[in-house]
Formats: sequence, structure tokens, C-alpha cells
Amino acid sequence: MIPQEIIRRKRDGLHLDPEEISGFVEALSSGQISEGQAAAFAMAVFFRGMSRDETVALTLAMRDSGDVLSWNEVGKPIADKHSTGGVGDNVSLMLAPIVAACGLAVPMISGRGLGHTGGTLDKLEAIPGYNVMPDEMLFRKAVRDAGCAIIGQTGDLAPADKRLYAIRDVTATVDSIPLITASILSKKLAAGLETLVLDVKVGNGAFMQDMEEARSLARSLVDVANGAGLPTAALITDMNQPLGDAAGNAVEILNCLDFLHGRKAGTRLEDVVMCFAAEMLVQSGVVGTLEDGRAKAAEALASGQAVEAFARMVTALGGPVDFVQRPAQYLPAAPVVVPVPAGQSGWLTSCGTRDVGMIVVELGGGRRKPSDTVDPSVGLSGILPLGTRVEKGEPIAFVHAASQDAAARAVDRVLESYTVDTVTADIAPVICERIT
Repeated sequence: MIPQEIIRRKRDGLHLDPEEISGFVEALSSGQISEGQAAAFAMAVFFRGMSRDETVALTLAMRDSGDVLSWNEVGKPIADKHSTGGVGDNVSLMLAPIVAACGLAVPMISGRGLGHTGGTLDKLEAIPGYNVMPDEMLFRKAVRDAGCAIIGQTGDLAPADKRLYAIRDVTATVDSIPLITASILSKKLAAGLETLVLDVKVGNGAFMQDMEEARSLARSLVDVANGAGLPTAALITDMNQPLGDAAGNAVEILNCLDFLHGRKAGTRLEDVVMCFAAEMLVQSGVVGTLEDGRAKAAEALASGQAVEAFARMVTALGGPVDFVQRPAQYLPAAPVVVPVPAGQSGWLTSCGTRDVGMIVVELGGGRRKPSDTVDPSVGLSGILPLGTRVEKGEPIAFVHAASQDAAARAVDRVLESYTVDTVTADIAPVICERIT
């Protein structure tokens, strides 16, 4: 395998054989490929694309570049969910324990915040002691004990993806559908999943801004996953406003606990969580229909079994034994909390969702560069959904900040991000489309 020949063939738009792709990925993993060659390959794929078969081959090669887990000893269906990232999107935190309470095992490999989107690992690290990078023995024990474990990508899972992603991040080749597809799915396949559901976000707070882009990515992910032997479905969901009523790290953990205690009924967040729970339960064969799946998930929530599963996961991964009972004792609280008063009376009709995510980053709740330290206490809470009628001066959100100056800047930025109008507007449904 001569690396420059692989690059030349892809540069010229030719089809790469599985052996060529696997050879290139193996050389990438072993350090025989230079960063310049990896960057050239990524750029060639960015401009020339890949067929479904090529993307399947790339996905499988990156999966096989490291460990591939097996969960035979668990004795339950192995399932997972992945989101392309949004604002106020903490679905994984509730979804994993809900379906675990319904009989699934969920070894969930998650990530940190990227750009304006929040990271599941950053949220969980707001919990003192929670270990997002356990060794394999502890990971397995947590899945056995709690039914679910949400952790980060270890160096032994799909290391070729980790190297290629770092190069893509600095060469403007992140938003290539074949490379996105292979990156996401190689990690999921390495985790030993039997089924997968995907949350592909669309809107002004998503990486995919319009339905055609989102549909293309969802179709690629579903087709390649199924081609790689992993039964997969996708839901395209709306990200033209924050999904939940909190955006940040500790505030989203509190939001998660409120949800698991049944205090978020009737929200867009509930719709998404319960739809994905139903999809996972149907795909795993636990129930026969989506309606039965929603009912079973609702029962797990109402009975308290879901919040118990979350508590067991936190404890198994090093968090406080009584965290669910006394979260305020453990979660960091911002020293300054101020309301964002509506500038006029009317209806909330639109939101610059990406801007809201960047406000959290600017408060310190995300990263401008990988080395930045995240402040888990800051963010937004009490965010009102679009379509809400507000009176002048009524809070449309609350800012949690490290200082009065930071809070004042954030209040101004939130007000700039929302439109209050004297007439109502049509609000997009949160579940846009199902791809199978």
C-alpha cells in the first residue's frame, strides 16, 4: 500500500477498494502515515466524497484499529443512541437510565462540547467523583450494575478515528458526510452495540442547517450502519430553539433529575426522550410497537426505576451515593444568578439557537480551545419555549454567571438572540422525520 497512490486515486474521484482503505487506516494507526498525508486524504474525501461501500469500509477499518468490545456476559440487548449535537440537549442523561430500567444495556460512548454545542461528558463531570474515563473493568461493572454507563472514548476504542478527527479539526474537513459517518459509527461499532438510534439535529442551532443536509447525513448514517451490520434508525429533530429549559453543565444535570422525577411532562424534551426510548425498545425486540415502547418507558419513569438506574450509574462510576437525593449539596452553583427580562410584551417567536450556545461558552461553560477549563456552574436556566406569551419585564431565562459583569453581558446577548412579537408564529414540531 503506497499512501500517495490512495490519495491520488481519491483525489481523481476513483473508487477505493476495501483493501486500499483498510491498508491506509492501518498505516494511519501505526504512525506510518504523516499528518500531511492524512490531511490530504481527508481533503480528497471532502471534495470527492465516498460511496456507501467505501464509507462502510472506512468505518469498519477504523472500528478494527483498536479494541472491539463484546458484552456476552451481560445477557441483555446492547443498545445506544447518538446525537449530532445541540443546545440544551441532555437527552442521553435521561434516555440511558430509562431504557436500562426497561431491560436494555447501554454502554454509551459520549463526547465533550464542540463549538456551540454542549458535551455530555462535561455535564457529567459537574458531579463530584464521576469518572468519565474508567478502565474497561469498571466500565463493564457499571453496565452490569446500573444497566447503563456514559463514558468518554478511551484510547483503545477506534484510535484511528481519534487521530484522523484531530487532523480534520484543523484542516476544515470536519463537515464531510462520509468522514462524519465513519467517525460516529466506528466508535459505536467498537463499543459492541447490537442496535443504534441516531438523533440528527436540524436548524439554526445544529451543524446541519436545513432539512436536505440533515436528511443526507441521516441517510448516510443509517445506510452505512446497516451495511456494517448494525441495525440503525434515525430521527431528525428540530434545533431552532434550545431543546430543554437549561443550557450549561450543572444546570442540565439538575434538569435531568427534574425530568427523571417526572417534572418535565408535556415538554419538547419529553417528546424527544420518549420517542427515542420507544425506538430503542422496538429495535431491541423488547416491545413490538412504538406505542408500547412509549408506554413501557413512561412506566419506568413513573415507577422511579429510571431515576434509580441513574443513581446506580453515578455511584458505580465514582459519584456520591446520595447524589440523586441531595444534588444541591454536590453540584457547583454560580455566585450570580439574574433574570433576563423581556423587553416588551408579546410572543417568543424565534431564537438564534447557536448564539444561545455561544453565550454559555462565553460564560465559561464551554471551550474556545481544547485546553480551556470549563466552569460547570454557569449557564442558563428557566429558558421559555418559543410560542410562549410573555409580559414586559417577565423573565425569559435566568443567567448563571461567575460575576456581575459576565451576567450583564449575557443578559444583553440573550435578549439579542430572541424575538418577541405582537403576533404568534408557527413553531416547528420537534420530531421532523424518521429515517430507516
